[in-house]
Amino acid sequence: MNSRKLVITQNLERKLMEQITDIIPDWNIIMGKDREIWQDHLHDAEIIAGWKKGMEKDCLGPHSKLKWIQTWSAGVNSLPLDSLEARNIFLTSANGVHAYPISETIFGLMLSLTRKIHTYVRNQQERKWHHSGMKLEMHEKTVGIIGVGTIGKEAAKIAKAFGMKVLGVRHSGEPQPFVDEMYTTNQLDDVLPQCDYVVVTLPLTKDTTRLFGAEQFGLMKSSAFFINIGRGEIVIEKDLIAALQKGQIAGAGLDVFEQEPLPTDSPLWEMDNVIITPHTSGSTQHYDQRVIEDILIPNLKNYLSSNQPAVNLVDFTKGY
Repeated sequence: MNSRKLVITQNLERKLMEQITDIIPDWNIIMGKDREIWQDHLHDAEIIAGWKKGMEKDCLGPHSKLKWIQTWSAGVNSLPLDSLEARNIFLTSANGVHAYPISETIFGLMLSLTRKIHTYVRNQQERKWHHSGMKLEMHEKTVGIIGVGTIGKEAAKIAKAFGMKVLGVRHSGEPQPFVDEMYTTNQLDDVLPQCDYVVVTLPLTKDTTRLFGAEQFGLMKSSAFFINIGRGEIVIEKDLIAALQKGQIAGAGLDVFEQEPLPTDSPLWEMDNVIITPHTSGSTQHYDQRVIEDILIPNLKNYLSSNQPAVNLVDFTKGY
């Protein structure tokens, strides 16, 4: 009888692999980043940890044994969700792994824009001693967190250390810790005029695609800063560029873009009031450990006992 098979498309430390092997000692575990290592095992893998582009042909064929995919990312918009749902394949995300590093990036961008750190770095490169109009403070300002999930909750908690008023937007509108006022997505336009900082932490779904455009930027304060660490397609980029050029908003901290890498001819590169990071806000030395210990292993134990993972199980109707 053939053993059950788990494919992991990452290079894991020995101690992490040992934790997995202890749970499924009789399984065949294929592990490695190189496609050549796991390509021939996709058709009979029961579980895949780490979805890669191009897997559809082998994983979703009529004779596939695939029952569960654990992603290595929080976002699942790049996966063939309709096909997975049609085949009743479980999908679990890495949501939660990024809460600490991304919330740190959010506040790094907010503080840098507020206290002109990015400007002073440029001045330093030119050996220029210049005040550069420094005057803003972040304490006791209002931040709107658009998407109060795991990352949004951590950001809200940090905001309270700065004495900030926190407005939250979430599909359900349910109250959340450290959030002073909660709103539904339909109330977004009511929230934007109140904010000194607008922070987007949303996943990309049919409902969030192109959620921010000219109308939304027009509702924001001219002194407000816009931070996006969600997905680039949530924002109509040309409208954001226009808002920055016209002074409709004060500046932006951007980790994600409609096209990645960001084209070299994008006006965003040259803007003094914009900070760009290359989709790295979730990067951390603890990434693999958190995916394995906080998500995959608890899910694997639950899968073995009840045939269904439970942590971060994606609702296909919502897209996250």
